[in-house]
Amino acid sequence: MLDYFTWDFWQPHSLWLMFISAFLSATVLPGNSEVVFLALMSPLALKDNFSFSSDMLALLTSAVIGNSLGSLTTYWLGRWFPEANLRQCAHPRTRWAIEKMQRYGVIILLFSWVPIVGDLFCAIAGWLRLNGVLTMLFITLGKLVRYIFLMFFGWATLF
Repeated sequence: MLDYFTWDFWQPHSLWLMFISAFLSATVLPGNSEVVFLALMSPLALKDNFSFSSDMLALLTSAVIGNSLGSLTTYWLGRWFPEANLRQCAHPRTRWAIEKMQRYGVIILLFSWVPIVGDLFCAIAGWLRLNGVLTMLFITLGKLVRYIFLMFFGWATLF
């Protein structure tokens, strides 16, 4: 019988596992892609004597693409909301996020990786109809910096 909770099953499918975990973590669904990323990165780092390998690049790419697509999904869901009427926002966290979005523009999406608030930034960017190309660029750049930081953090804790 095949056990789905063993490492032997998930190891050949690690890039798909990383992609799905990163995608779901970036949407409004709860998830923690950092733990999956570090768990999958640790054996790769130990195997390659802490050098950056093509396997680690594939893991990083899978995480960044999955997480970025999840945030872009939230952005497109925000675009489906009716035209923005800022007087209707009663929730203080929503008002705060809209205020920051109007003050800093699309650059605030560099922080789309921040839990809870990042999802709100992506949805409000869609709701305010911000430029889709710039949105994709800043979301992806923010996610890339986040996972590179996690990679170096993982190396530091393993060493």
